[in-house]
Amino acid sequence: MVEYKFTDYFENEVLQKRPYLQKEWCIRVIENPIRVEEQENNRFRFFGAIEEIDNRVLRVITLEDKVTIHNAFPDRGFKL
Repeated sequence: MVEYKFTDYFENEVLQKRPYLQKEWCIRVIENPIRVEEQENNRFRFFGAIEEIDNRVLRVITLEDKVTIHNAFPDRGFKL
């Protein structure tokens, strides 16, 4: 089983700005993404719908290892 990690930025900034976010949602998106995109600076974007927030799409950004979560937010502009 993969052990997910979280950057200090995620722990101290993201969760503070978005207290409704749950780490479990981020992990769920990474494990079952609708789409994955490589991003600049050796990061990856994972997109997934979260039932608990009315099936809104959550964008989760990881470092290049794809297990260290750096950022997450509802993606208002996501299009399949």
